[in-house]
Amino acid sequence: MLTIKQITDNTEAVIRGLEKKHFKDAKASIEQVLLLNDKRRNAQSLLDQNLAEVNATSKSIGRLMKEGKKEEAEAAKKQVSEIKEKSKALQAEMDQAMEELQTLLYTIPNIPYEEVPEGAGAADNVVEKMGGMETELPKNALPHWELAKKYDLIDFDLGVKITGAGFPVYKGQGARLQRALINFFLDEARAAGYTEIMPPTVVNAASGYGTGQLPDKEGQMYHCEVDDLYLIPTAEVPVTNIYRDVILDEKQLPIKNCAYTQCFRREAGSYGKDVRGLNRLHEFSKVELVRIDKPEHSKQSHQEMLDHVEGLLQKLELPYRILRLCGGDMSFTAAICFDFEVYSEAQQRWLEVSSVSNFDTYQANRLKCRYRDENKKIQLCHTLNGSALALPRIVAALLENNQTPEGIRIPKALVPYTGFDMIK
Repeated sequence: MLTIKQITDNTEAVIRGLEKKHFKDAKASIEQVLLLNDKRRNAQSLLDQNLAEVNATSKSIGRLMKEGKKEEAEAAKKQVSEIKEKSKALQAEMDQAMEELQTLLYTIPNIPYEEVPEGAGAADNVVEKMGGMETELPKNALPHWELAKKYDLIDFDLGVKITGAGFPVYKGQGARLQRALINFFLDEARAAGYTEIMPPTVVNAASGYGTGQLPDKEGQMYHCEVDDLYLIPTAEVPVTNIYRDVILDEKQLPIKNCAYTQCFRREAGSYGKDVRGLNRLHEFSKVELVRIDKPEHSKQSHQEMLDHVEGLLQKLELPYRILRLCGGDMSFTAAICFDFEVYSEAQQRWLEVSSVSNFDTYQANRLKCRYRDENKKIQLCHTLNGSALALPRIVAALLENNQTPEGIRIPKALVPYTGFDMIK
């Protein structure tokens, strides 16, 4: 969340940033933050004055008793009692202001960097780069859901029987392709210096609040109500929360973690042709990169993550493009974000496969993730993450773009992992 210092020191800039993100009632929300903060500070100031007065008066009671001034001592005791009662009311007032302030701050998104373009939605995103191999498909090319059926790779109907729509069953070479991609992505991440983590796939509410999924995306998460636990929408949540309430040493930074997990998203309200097959699922596999870094190095870390994801798509021989997201299309927590999309020749559309974001201090402030610099000063870290990669749409593009009259070709980089170079 935004820090009080950010808001008080740069109020107008914060409001402009929130408006760039198309956050409703930006000015009113920030004015309410300032009002609650003033209320909290005023109560704290009065409490400090009362405490000083209680201490001074309490010291005088002993002296008055020694001097035999019993009536004056009793009056001083009464005064101390009255001040303490006033302080109880002030403490309650301050606690309420702090609680209201914290609740309000949780509902205010991160502010975007200057280099984030203006815009209201996906149509206003900026194409930064295009790359990869052009694809020529045979006549009557099939979309991946038809290929999956033809080659018995993925059974969508069986998934509906077992669980429901959006929970496919991978079979045979389809399951092996899935496992091959997971291992390929993890090996590439380890080679780039990331430490592999195998985290839980359910988290408590504190973890959801730490990375900003709560309260913003509560309706999109699967909630286990009896235990008050949530199925993770991404490995970002458990991995980043490793560093909740932690003070790191500057020499430990940057921290680089990767994790493969199953991910769960309700995707409420999603329907139509754009969600067919693997295009949008409730459960899917993903390898995630997470970095914890110093503020002055986080932009370099972000670029390194972007280069890593681009390298994966190049090795998979897929046509791709990189988008710089506009303010109105960025996530609640991101300060800047780039999306990677691969082109599906059979569907004639771009499919998002990764978002790589820098959150600045926004998540770290919620997490209380800090580091001690060389001058022993405690500072907030920067947090970053990115998909490297999400599997469903990668699988969709691989199947569609590599179909031939003889079968589906496997990219060379994956053959050592699949154990076959063609799906027939």
